[in-house]
Amino acid sequence: MIPDEVRQRVAQLRAEIRYHDHRYYVLDDPEIPDAEYDRLFAELKALEAAYPELITADSPTQRVGGEPRPELGSVRHAIPMLSLDNAMDDPALAEFDRRIRTAFPALDPVLYTAEPKLDGLAVSLRYEQGVLVLAATRGDGTVGEDVTHNARTIPSIPLRLLGGDWPEILEVRGEVYMIRSGFERLNAELERRGERIFANPRNAAAGSLRQLDPRIAAQRPLRFCAYGWGELAAPPEPGQFAMMQRLASWGLPISPELRLVEGLEGCRAYFAELVNRRSTLDYEIDGVVFKLDRIDLQQALGATSHHPRWAIARKFPAQEVMTVVVAIEFQVGRTGALTPVARLQPVQVGGVTVARASLHNFDELKRKDVRVGDTVILRRAGEVIPEIVRVISERRPPAARPVEIPTRCPVCGSDVLYPPGEVIARCGAGLWCPAQRKETIRHFASRRALDIQGLGEKLIDRLVDLGWVREPADLYQLTREQLAGLERMGDKSAANLIAAIARSKETSLERLIYALGIRGVGETTARLLAKRFAGLAELMDAEAETLMQIEGIGPIVAAQIKGFLADPHNRAAIDRLIAAGIHWPESRALQPASLPLAGKTFVITGTLSRPRAAVKAKLESLGARVTDSISRQTAYLVAGASPGSKLAKAKSLGVRVLDEAGLEALIGRATGLSKADG
Repeated sequence: MIPDEVRQRVAQLRAEIRYHDHRYYVLDDPEIPDAEYDRLFAELKALEAAYPELITADSPTQRVGGEPRPELGSVRHAIPMLSLDNAMDDPALAEFDRRIRTAFPALDPVLYTAEPKLDGLAVSLRYEQGVLVLAATRGDGTVGEDVTHNARTIPSIPLRLLGGDWPEILEVRGEVYMIRSGFERLNAELERRGERIFANPRNAAAGSLRQLDPRIAAQRPLRFCAYGWGELAAPPEPGQFAMMQRLASWGLPISPELRLVEGLEGCRAYFAELVNRRSTLDYEIDGVVFKLDRIDLQQALGATSHHPRWAIARKFPAQEVMTVVVAIEFQVGRTGALTPVARLQPVQVGGVTVARASLHNFDELKRKDVRVGDTVILRRAGEVIPEIVRVISERRPPAARPVEIPTRCPVCGSDVLYPPGEVIARCGAGLWCPAQRKETIRHFASRRALDIQGLGEKLIDRLVDLGWVREPADLYQLTREQLAGLERMGDKSAANLIAAIARSKETSLERLIYALGIRGVGETTARLLAKRFAGLAELMDAEAETLMQIEGIGPIVAAQIKGFLADPHNRAAIDRLIAAGIHWPESRALQPASLPLAGKTFVITGTLSRPRAAVKAKLESLGARVTDSISRQTAYLVAGASPGSKLAKAKSLGVRVLDEAGLEALIGRATGLSKADG
């Protein structure tokens, strides 16, 4: 008596597998990853094995699956193109080897051919009198599609075989695939033209080979690799490996990874090697195929209606699986960048349990439209980084809503800044946010900032981890006794570090501005800000429009400066730095209008006796503006050796030209004026 729930489950599995067969083989648009399909197929096989009365002729286990597309002509295979049985783990591979040894107990050693299982489209090539006359897809294993017009465009498929010892009829079976680098170039070109890109190299190969227009297939980077044969008008070689070498001698490409291995241990060693080298190959593989080498024994074993008994595919751990998004959280990196991260129902991917996957940035989150409750396809990019490939929209819960982008940092509550032109949002509280502590302190103490010698990255990590330093101002509260108690520090090292921290209190305004770590503010911009504003308080109150009036500061950087300095946490942290004793000499001539060369525009051309950057810095310190292009508003052209076309343009516009001697004289007079004013 068969339970009703078993009958219902078998009917459900068959319906699902037929649906996915159609999407995979006919539409070239699979909805689920191979691992999920294999799980469904294995469950159906197990139920039918337990209840043989349920097996019917139309069950997916009794045929390969799929129907040819009506746009292409049909081809009936002279010998059926069967699928391969799968070994999903090592015990299944060991069971396959046990069956072979049981069938042929006198066979010692047992030799197998081993080669990668390419992830492409299975095809059959028919040669008559050494000339290619027909190419067909596998289809349902009995009837495939005529793709001769496209196969002829693939350079690795010979139109005429080499040599002359080939049989009158030779049917070669193999895989049409696309290398990874070619796939990336193809998708880039499709995206440039605004066309739909392919999900993976397998889909790209299948879609290209089944085009009605061969000119399209000819433009695609398709390749062919032979792995066997069908109809043959002459006896084959005694062994699978020898026959494959014979195919290669006729100009047919075979896998460079094809090997002859001995016994189960040889199979295991080959599989382990391919697992380790998989990511270095320029083509997608999803397992290893092992075949009993002796062809007479292959024939003795025969085949089921689905697969040969003398071959098996040892599949790699699943690289793509389905799972469900439980939540979407936002992590704050050490530079303040907010990254959306999907928390997932834990699932095995490539032999590793994965429970989280980065969504990279908000543009990517929006593009993929990942929502809480979604069923998603997950893979390990480069076999390391978990990545959500896409959402299965058909399984989206009705209540799922788009993710709301945070306006406050999830760690410290500060405003989140969205700089124009950038896809990365950032927490604005660089000096105070706990997520950014270590990076903030490292930058603050670096040589071009406050230059605290002896405060390296490892020591910063220890101080932050101990809770002694939460923000830059805390450095100035450290004591010699405190530091001397640290492992590998010692009294002398502690004293030297305390002295270096104390020395750092006396700095310059531009160094302090740079040390704050404002995004987009490097040394040059910090110098410009220090020259423009009378002090830090004036800079902190400046509007973005005022900042953009400074040469070299555009709207993006101005917005970043304003956002950073407007944050109350940052302002409080700066106040604590000043209270800790950070100070700098006050300039008596900070306003451009009071400088001797204020309002004068200079252009520098040609080769000078000292670095152009030094000349530019000196001129700017005297209030001058240095630009790259000459106009009627240019006051002086500084011309060194080989000045080029700028000299002629300056003369035509009546711009005064200075050589180095003239420049030095001008700077000398301006410097004298500056000192006299002081």
